Amino acid sequence: MMRRTLLFTWVLMFAWTAGAQNGQVFEARLAPLPLDVENRPQVTGSGVGSAVLDGRRLSVTGSFAGLQAPATVAHLHLGPALGIRGGPVLDLEVEQAPEGNFSGEWDLTAEQAQALGDGRLYIQIHSQIAPAGNLWGWLLP
Repeated sequence: MMRRTLLFTWVLMFAWTAGAQNGQVFEARLAPLPLDVENRPQVTGSGVGSAVLDGRRLSVTGSFAGLQAPATVAHLHLGPALGIRGGPVLDLEVEQAPEGNFSGEWDLTAEQAQALGDGRLYIQIHSQIAPAGNLWGWLLP
């Protein structure tokens, strides 16, 4: 089921981004957050995401699967540099299930648009069993 969900999402994202001829496209591969001995059994899953920036309008969509517990919230986070965690800046709508979809649409500030271009925005999904974060993926061109 997970492979079918992820394949379906890739097909949808390809069709969606192919139609975004005037916008800049960004992709994200969602993987578990950094693990330690305590959270290793709880932090599982994977996902994919895509974003289109048209002017300052950003549209994000994607899917995830394989969580040990239902997702609770999802955000776009702003890190100080690529690969360094930062705080949430925009809320995503997310299905509260172990697998599902997420999406969001916003008008970015100049700072947020620059951060996206610099590779400093990332998607993060939290779950009931991993409230500090379960999956993350950097939006990259």
